[in-house]
Amino acid sequence: MTIGKLHVAVLMGGWSSERPVSLMSGEGVAKALESKGHRVTRIDMGRDVALKLAEAKPDVVFNALHGSPGEDGTVQGMMDLMGLTYTHSGLSTSVIAIDKELTKQALVPHGIPMPGGRIVPCEEIFERDPLPRPYVLKPVNEGSSVGVAIVTDQGNYGNPVSRDAKGPWQDFDRLLAEPFIRGRELTTAVIGDRALLVTELRPKSGFYDFDAKYTDGMTEHICPADIPDDITAACKDIALRAHKLLGCKGTSRSDFRWDDEQGVEGLFLLEVNTQPGMTPLSLVPEQAKACGMEYPDLVEAIIAEALADARERAGTP
Repeated sequence: MTIGKLHVAVLMGGWSSERPVSLMSGEGVAKALESKGHRVTRIDMGRDVALKLAEAKPDVVFNALHGSPGEDGTVQGMMDLMGLTYTHSGLSTSVIAIDKELTKQALVPHGIPMPGGRIVPCEEIFERDPLPRPYVLKPVNEGSSVGVAIVTDQGNYGNPVSRDAKGPWQDFDRLLAEPFIRGRELTTAVIGDRALLVTELRPKSGFYDFDAKYTDGMTEHICPADIPDDITAACKDIALRAHKLLGCKGTSRSDFRWDDEQGVEGLFLLEVNTQPGMTPLSLVPEQAKACGMEYPDLVEAIIAEALADARERAGTP
């Protein structure tokens, strides 16, 4: 679908822990749009974001926010009330997908393989392990591996976990505890109704945490992944099904752990990102490029779907 020259407001920044990533994503998107001849208004989201959007009067908003409140349905609801057309997923999808427990409740009954586990109060963690070690503790509704801790048999955070040890329990009252899945980190991007490729992520030290994701040189991206054809097919199938089941729009990225000693039975979906990064190190642009789509074309494709979806909802051709 071709689009004419537009006035696009690029919404970025905000106050979540992922603010630096959002600013990089937003600036990349803005420059790509300007290279295509579009007029761009950059908006670093503050508490006056509704006023700024009303003053800008854009044809469409490119939502380049990551984390709350730009990815959890809050900003989506505001833009719905304002009658604005915006990219990526809408209110209900955003509410579900940012919450790892709600995502499981939405996907597992449809046969999507996800790790078990449960929500635990941090006070319980300080008294006893919620699961056999090794296990993973993570915030229920943060992205970019923010606040993830792997608790091992060696008791690297104490045994039980110490209140004084640096970890997500210092920032959150409750956490999601999941079994640790040994093996490899895989990810698949979906654009529209198409799953692109599978990328394997090999951190040069530790695991694929926030620093490994956004620090140049800390993680090797193997795209496409050197994995068996049946694992590639399974990743793409699960990513596309999850995208559709959740009602995602524009683009999403599904992250997996794969125990390569278990074959397909060892593949688990960890989460679905409804507003994946658009930075120079981000995975969706990398996969799109490997499929022959340059970054500015990817940005326009995301906007084109938002415009088409708005027309469909309005009942106009």
